[in-house]
Amino acid sequence: MSGSNRDRVPNKVLKEIFPKKLNNSPVSEEIYFHLKRMIFSGKLKKGQRLLRWELVQIFDVNETAVSKAFSHLRKDGLVIIKGGVGSVVA
Repeated sequence: MSGSNRDRVPNKVLKEIFPKKLNNSPVSEEIYFHLKRMIFSGKLKKGQRLLRWELVQIFDVNETAVSKAFSHLRKDGLVIIKGGVGSVVA
């Protein structure tokens, strides 16, 4: 099954790189920047799932901010939507 938990990004990895406090820029831009950095650094691997609700809970942000960040990542070709799986690293 391609949508298994082993494809998910471990919370530990997300918490390592995501700052405890966001800067003054819009939250969605901060989320975008940090996820992009994780992709380019290799902490997020091709095919790993990114779950919106998990990011909302881990980083205590609203779902709109995460959705906007995902939209920006999709436009940049860094994240794709797979039917039945959700958002994955491209």
